[in-house]
Amino acid sequence: MLKMMRMDISKKIAEIRDFHKLNNLSFSKRIGVTGTTVDSIVNGRPQPDGSRKKTKPGYDVLTSIINEFNINPDYLFGKSDIMLYDDVPNSNYSGTPKVVATNSSGDENIVFVPTQARAGYLNGYGDSEYIQNLPSFHMPHLRHGSFRCFEVQGNSMVRTFFDGDLVFGQYVEDLQDIKDGRVYVIVSKNDGIVLKRVINRILERGKLILKSDNKTGNYPTYTINVDEIMEVWYVTMYASKQMPEPVDVYDRLHDLETQIALLQEQANNKN
Repeated sequence: MLKMMRMDISKKIAEIRDFHKLNNLSFSKRIGVTGTTVDSIVNGRPQPDGSRKKTKPGYDVLTSIINEFNINPDYLFGKSDIMLYDDVPNSNYSGTPKVVATNSSGDENIVFVPTQARAGYLNGYGDSEYIQNLPSFHMPHLRHGSFRCFEVQGNSMVRTFFDGDLVFGQYVEDLQDIKDGRVYVIVSKNDGIVLKRVINRILERGKLILKSDNKTGNYPTYTINVDEIMEVWYVTMYASKQMPEPVDVYDRLHDLETQIALLQEQANNKN
């Protein structure tokens, strides 16, 4: 743990002291060290050149601070903005889907969640009877995890996904594995099923930041608390009815090929 300490840990300790409205002496008594020890950590020891060199707190000091003041360890090490352990959001997120569907061979099927099933899914995602009544199918090349297929609804992800597209998501077993900038299907208590590009700030703030690819301004970025999250599926594949328009380079190539063909035809006619 000591190797993870950042240079500003003395500032963190001072913030904890100030939060509890203590001075160095009263703070030191609470954690069982001398006032000089706390002063050397927070303010530093005087050096011959007039500067002050701060003392790095040892493991015992850090443990005492954490236990005495109920401190979130990640706050001390600069990995979270949440000071008190009791304020860290609790997550009941499960490492596996509550219900999966299998075929006659025992292989896990991909459950399809169409648009019309979205409302019912919020209450039925953990109900085996409900999941079994949804369409399901097996795709041999989607292995090493649980997968689910969701029908895209709306235009918030236009430029990447369109209304009616199908996205295939792999169940995220640990929320800390969510990678910044990737696309996920988030199932939550308040927002239902959404398809968004995600920024993971669970460790620092207990939240996910959800962004849309549609940049018209009609789909603002927003956050969701970790305790609201029911399921997260990492989008690994999609199917779309939208055929991409040819890019300019192909247009120019087609024009060039047409001109060459016409010139060849004219040359043949002259001959």
